[in-house]
Amino acid sequence: MNFFPLREVKRFDLVRMPRRVSWYLRPVAWLLSFPSVWRHRTKIFTVDMEGVKPPYLLLCNHNAFYDFMVATVATFPHLAFYVVAVDGFIGREWLMRRIGCIGKRKFTNDIALIRHLKTVVERGKIAAVYPEARYSLCGTNAVLPPSLGKLVKHLNVPVVTLITYGHHINAPFWNNKTRGVRTKATMKRIITGEEASRMPVEQINQVISQAFEYDDFAWQRENKIPVTYKERARGLHKVLYQCPGCRTEYKMDSGGTEIWCNHCGRRWIMSAYGELKAQEGETHFVHIPDWYEWEREQVRREVEEGRYCFKGNAYVRMLPNSKGFVDFGQAVLIHDMEGFKLEGTHDGAKYTLNIPAQSVYSCHIEYNYGKYKRDCVDLNTLNDSYWVFPEGDDFSVTKISLATEELFNYKKL
Repeated sequence: MNFFPLREVKRFDLVRMPRRVSWYLRPVAWLLSFPSVWRHRTKIFTVDMEGVKPPYLLLCNHNAFYDFMVATVATFPHLAFYVVAVDGFIGREWLMRRIGCIGKRKFTNDIALIRHLKTVVERGKIAAVYPEARYSLCGTNAVLPPSLGKLVKHLNVPVVTLITYGHHINAPFWNNKTRGVRTKATMKRIITGEEASRMPVEQINQVISQAFEYDDFAWQRENKIPVTYKERARGLHKVLYQCPGCRTEYKMDSGGTEIWCNHCGRRWIMSAYGELKAQEGETHFVHIPDWYEWEREQVRREVEEGRYCFKGNAYVRMLPNSKGFVDFGQAVLIHDMEGFKLEGTHDGAKYTLNIPAQSVYSCHIEYNYGKYKRDCVDLNTLNDSYWVFPEGDDFSVTKISLATEELFNYKKL
């Protein structure tokens, strides 16, 4: 059975209704956001937004923290209520709730969140959701929750998308040093209120999926935007963990403007326009997202053949509330055809956390995270978040993330 530890510790209150934004904090959000948007020279375009006023559902893609600032400027002079992961509340829950943030544990089925979003639109406000629920790993659209269409039907308000371009190029998830890249965003109404009530769920999901198709590296190349940062490739091996030449996993490394395989010695140079070129021999993939999707294909094959499995020792940190992480000791993380299993001992009692493959369509990962500066997987229940840091170097949290998505799709068949 699943373990419910630290029962004496108060959990983050997911049920508390969103409070109205404190009047004196409204200008603070704008004062923080507008100068940042000006510094990045971000241009915000609108499409089919004539006459669109709150309430509406705002769906945004997610590449960097800067996304929130662009959204704040794009919705000015109105304020949006943002869905934010619990870790975003650490040490500042009082403030976050007063500026209109709604807490959620990632990739969980949270009925209370639906009620909160309904309350927001009934108040005539903007409900802002980042449905990808994590930063994009390589500047392309991530998987969207299949329940999104049902949410639109339930809220019964217009749907507006805010798709940003260049945020991943400016500060990629795998090395978030700001490169000073100019960016842009497009705000577009994709579904009217009348269409939200009339369209079937499947059609709504299709419309949203089409609106969320983006590729930052293609955008960079097409707009000829150079990145002259001398360490622009450092960290890229976190995403591109498998060599396409020798097909060895977990032996990739990167630094400066290069990414290479420590097993076969192949090396690639990342140009100022985000393209890859082999120093010798076949390049395999010029476009970084193509390499990433090739890795997905390899994982899909393992899943379809029933041989996908990861098992390793790990260190666990829990996040029961916004006060911060609690060290939870050693455990064994298993990710196989059945899903996630976390097995360990706490205060002399054995515990097991099970998350079936068919119950989670994706998972949240981090690179070089927290005090350990290691890669981790974030596993969530409605009560707790378990940040699991596998030991050693013979693994990739990127592969675990890909496998989570492929296992979910496989179990649906």
